[in-house]
Amino acid sequence: MKKFLLVLSLTVCATFLFSCGKQKEENLSGNTQNAGNTKDDDVNSEDETKEELQNEIRKISDYFPFLSDTKYIYEGEGNEYASYYLVTDYIDDNRIQQRSNNSGTETVKIIENKDGNLNLLLAQGETYYRENLLKVSNDNPEILLKEPLKEGTQWTLSDNRKRYISKEDVTVDTPTGTYKALEVATQGDNDIIYDYYAPGVGLVKSVFRSEGLEVTSVLSKIEKNVPFTQTVRFYFPDVANDKIYYVNRDLNFNTNDITKSIFEKNYKEFSEDNFDKVFGPNVKIKSLYLNKDNKVYVDFSKELESEMNAGSGYEAMILQCITNTLGGYYGVQDVYITVEGEPYSSGHIVMEKGESFTVDYNNTIEYK
Repeated sequence: MKKFLLVLSLTVCATFLFSCGKQKEENLSGNTQNAGNTKDDDVNSEDETKEELQNEIRKISDYFPFLSDTKYIYEGEGNEYASYYLVTDYIDDNRIQQRSNNSGTETVKIIENKDGNLNLLLAQGETYYRENLLKVSNDNPEILLKEPLKEGTQWTLSDNRKRYISKEDVTVDTPTGTYKALEVATQGDNDIIYDYYAPGVGLVKSVFRSEGLEVTSVLSKIEKNVPFTQTVRFYFPDVANDKIYYVNRDLNFNTNDITKSIFEKNYKEFSEDNFDKVFGPNVKIKSLYLNKDNKVYVDFSKELESEMNAGSGYEAMILQCITNTLGGYYGVQDVYITVEGEPYSSGHIVMEKGESFTVDYNNTIEYK
């Protein structure tokens, strides 16, 4: 009985409060219908506020994060090159340099997050060497993503294809987990591509469809805190036998590691009784890059000459080892060697300005 009275009492109180509240609304508005319209307006306003807040929260940086020392592995179907891995070479401010390998080629991409757009500034295939290309300029980049990140946002690419956000919060199942992703469609004349971007991860799936053909790439594994490993062939002189040996070494690069420093370190650290040294202990590689003339340019500190202490034959072999190592890494034939910015010049070998050394693999033997 007491329980029933308690429930009855609460019901009466609730009814009383509701009546008072309703009466207050009527008094404030002047009539009940107007009060109802005000309530609807409030609901609409609230929905608009939520939508605005959602648009504010969704940023490109959420759906395309710049992650260091992270390897993405994608498994593919429908094409032999649909499977690939992706690593990060460099990150600086709002730009990232990514490297992908699909067993057919190695491609470097420069991507920029600027002014509400995710821009593809460079996509360069057959790039097996590691060099910082972040300063590249492009006045007409390809836009990968565009804010606001909501369904209906669209833009036209330079080749007249249409790209647009086709859906929001699409469920995408992958071996790495299930994501709520943005679906971005790229419409061509006879094909369509769907790219799926997930918060905190980035691209988790791509689908290409054209006249009965479908090619998919799906994120299958994420490896964190791992370096990018390249196998590089280093050349060393054997003066006593007048031969040059080569050794294949695995070089580990973390994001933003400087390539010239890794080469310098490995040449100094390598120790083998059958080889003569290439670098003295204080030699520095001051600059190293592939120029537009398809030559490698490398500048050394003065210690390259002062710490060499070699006869003409040994000196020539050292220079040939440097040339073969760097030329082979960059895939070119000519290497321009300077010391403190000046053409290489010693008591035995004098090079003219612009004169380069040529890769020569004759008389080279793999050390086993």
